[in-house]
Parts: sequence; structure tokens; C-alpha cells
Amino acid sequence: MANGKLTRRTFNQGLLAMLTTTALGACAATPKPESAGKITAIDTHAHVFSHDLPLAQRRRYAPSYDAPLSRYLAQLDAHGVSHGVLIQPSFLGTDNRYLVQSIARAPARLRGIAVIDPAAVAADPGQLDALARAGVVGIRLNLFSLPDPDYSSAAWQATLDQIASLGWQVEVHCEAQRLPQVVGPLVERKGGGINVVVDHFGRPKPALGVDDPGFRYLLTLGTTRRVWVKVSGAYRNAARKTGADGSATALAAMPLLQDAFGLDRLVWGSDWPHTQFEHVESYDAVYALMLKQLPTERERRAVLVDTPARLFRFV
Repeated sequence: MANGKLTRRTFNQGLLAMLTTTALGACAATPKPESAGKITAIDTHAHVFSHDLPLAQRRRYAPSYDAPLSRYLAQLDAHGVSHGVLIQPSFLGTDNRYLVQSIARAPARLRGIAVIDPAAVAADPGQLDALARAGVVGIRLNLFSLPDPDYSSAAWQATLDQIASLGWQVEVHCEAQRLPQVVGPLVERKGGGINVVVDHFGRPKPALGVDDPGFRYLLTLGTTRRVWVKVSGAYRNAARKTGADGSATALAAMPLLQDAFGLDRLVWGSDWPHTQFEHVESYDAVYALMLKQLPTERERRAVLVDTPARLFRFV
């Protein structure tokens, strides 16, 4: 690994070796359907990492602490949450080895969302197959400070073909104003749309909240039945200088999202360990907000169990 940069060859060698030593290739990572009865709730958005891992050359943030799987699982246990989804942190780039290693420690309890380089995947499609065997069910596009993807490129076309064949999702994290050009081409793709999960309420501008035109566009995507929304990371949609926690926007957005998408297209995530908000947020706080967002047992059952169990292949 030169200058901290992971090459396609070293990625494949490391991932294949890991799959061999953990026997993940033989496990296929997907639990039997009877495990559905054991699902109490699914946290669909969390990150695990060690601060001394090789960092991506392009990054907006780097942690100075560790967020190990043991701490995350302890949070799930303390809140009665049976399952979780690990999202590759943007600051680790396309080196998904720590993610895969973490899933391997609790493969029936965890799923993963990876970050990939479409050019590398197009050159070596086996990368996605190996990740799928490891319990990964989609990729994430964290586009803050990055340009829109060129879906028309040969690399993206080949990658999207494989994502579609795997039945994976593409998770999108970008400013709400960019959703038309980032999400639109995926759901309208010729030959069959791609399933899309939009992170953190769609990231409307704090000053606009639910009146952000990008959020209003997001609401129109409910009819496609190709789009899911994570009701997570409310604090990321608040102006930091005001000290607001974003709960007002979250609570205002919930009835609009339910009307536009239905409960079978909404999922919840803790966003643990609340990167860049570590000192002001906690699992207790985001869990309490979730209870306000989903006040009825019917809503909680749908958003915490039924919908994410299908979307993230726990059943």
C-alpha cells in the first residue's frame, strides 16, 4: 500500500484472504428466514472504525478516537436493538476491509454498505461478489465536497449493471439541492431502475428545512417505489451556530415523508458515533427522538423492523 492508497490488487488480496480465514465465503452472510422473529429493531446507519487506519487522501474529517464494534453492539444491547447496518466511513475511502472484518464478528446480526471505485469494479467485477458474500448489500455515495457521479461513463454503467444484478441499493448522501441530478438518473435508468436510499432526511438546508426545494423534490420520488429515506442524523440538518439539534425539522418532515413514501419506505438509523457531533449527541438522545418521530407501535414496527429487514436482507 503506497502512500496509504489501496490498490485494486491489494484490496482483492486482503479481502479474499479475510473471507478465507473467517469462512465467510461458505456462510454467504444471509441468515435463514426464521431469524426474522428475533428482530426487535434494526439500526440502519452506524460507523465503526479505528483512528489509526489508513485514511482516504480526499476527506473532510478524520477522527481522533476509536469507534469499535464492541462499543456499537453494547449500544444496541442497551436499547433493545437486535440488528445493525454498518456504513463505510467516508474518511476510509474504498478500503472496506475493516467493515468486512467487523461484519464477520456478528454476520447474522449485521449488514454493510461499502464505498467503491467504479473504475476498479468495472475492471474487476469480482470485488462486488466478494463484498456480497461478506454481508454487504449496497454502496454509498457520500458526495459532500465531491462532484456528481458521471453515470454515463463506461465504468459507472458496468458497475450499475452489477449492482442491479445483485439486487443492491445505492445510498446517497448529498445536499438536497443535488438530489435531482444524483438520484433521478438512478431511478429512471434504462433497463431498470436502481434502488436508492437517501440518507438523513435528504439533507435540506437548515434555513429552509422542509421548504427546501430539494426536499420537496425528494417527496415526489415516493411514487417511484424505488426510493427509501433514512430518518436519521437530524442534527446534521441544523445550523450549528444556533445550537439547534434539528429535531424540529425532523418532526416536521415525518408526516410529509409518511404521506409521500409510506412506512414501507422509511428506515431509522442512529448515525452512531455521530461523527463531528460526538460531544453534543448520544445514542440515548437520537433514540429518544426516534420515539417522538414514531409515536405508535404500528409505526415503530414498520420503520424499525419490517421495512429494514427486507431492504437490508435480514429476511
